[in-house]
Amino acid sequence: MPSQIIMEHFHSPALESNPLGDPAVRRVPVYLPAGYDPGLRYPVLYLLSAFASRGLKFLNDDLWEENLPQRLDRLMAAGTVRPMIVVMPDASTRYGGSQYLNSAGTGNYEDHILELVATIDGRYPSLAAAETRAVAGHSSGGFGALQLGMRHPDTFGLVADHSGDKYFELTYPPDFGEVLRYAERGGEASLAELLRDPGTALRNGAPFTVLNILAMAAIYSPNPAAPLGFDLPFDLRSGALQPEVWQRWAAYDPLNCAAQFSDALRSLRLLYFDCGRFDEYNLLYGARQLAEQLRAQDIPHQYHEYDGGHRGVQHRYDVSFAAISAAMPN
Repeated sequence: MPSQIIMEHFHSPALESNPLGDPAVRRVPVYLPAGYDPGLRYPVLYLLSAFASRGLKFLNDDLWEENLPQRLDRLMAAGTVRPMIVVMPDASTRYGGSQYLNSAGTGNYEDHILELVATIDGRYPSLAAAETRAVAGHSSGGFGALQLGMRHPDTFGLVADHSGDKYFELTYPPDFGEVLRYAERGGEASLAELLRDPGTALRNGAPFTVLNILAMAAIYSPNPAAPLGFDLPFDLRSGALQPEVWQRWAAYDPLNCAAQFSDALRSLRLLYFDCGRFDEYNLLYGARQLAEQLRAQDIPHQYHEYDGGHRGVQHRYDVSFAAISAAMPN
């Protein structure tokens, strides 16, 4: 029997009444390997998509690139990756993404993923243990994978983070000026208009970087009493940094979380992360710092650098999927 994609329609109580009015029912593709036998038990990999995308994107046809099922079929047929179930969640929001965190500004997406795990374990013959359950992703998906591994090592025992957000000081502030320039046309009102209908605004020329920063503010520094529903880490008129808001962002930086969650990181069967040497968001330098921190704390990990930027790096899944497979118990 060839591999299959099952489309689950997953109702998430955690997303009911979320502040953006986003749907609580999500379409979640589930990959079942070739030769799938419901009488057997399978490891499960949760693959998290990047900002402004959802799990369905992994199924896209591409003229010069394998989609996810094609990649998995090839790797499993070669024996590089053991047969496993792969789940592709949808944690998107009207603003583009959730960072897979609970936030009063966007919704409880960390809880949403944990609910999805319980649902998958109830519907499929999974090996329902942390040592056989992995989480991986690229960009915001890599950030989410690392956060979920740190915060829930009893659920996810294997983590693969491809170019996830790190070292916030070098990742986000380079785009603050874009937000300031955009706000010159109408202050908070122009930002509110963008957030009301991001798709239309982007098609009409709004910079994607502006939406990204606003979305991060909704996640990292929500404030229901503020006009936009969140606090920005800089003043819209002067551009002056707001240290008390920035500290709320920095609390989620993996470089600041690693010490807090060191026991969780040490308990993982696999902690894998990588980054391109020419990453356009400067994520390489945060990745190097994280590797240094982990070495200093004697936390086992695999860290790789490669020639490339932030995009077009699907080939790196060949490496991380193989590492995940090898790290699972026989």
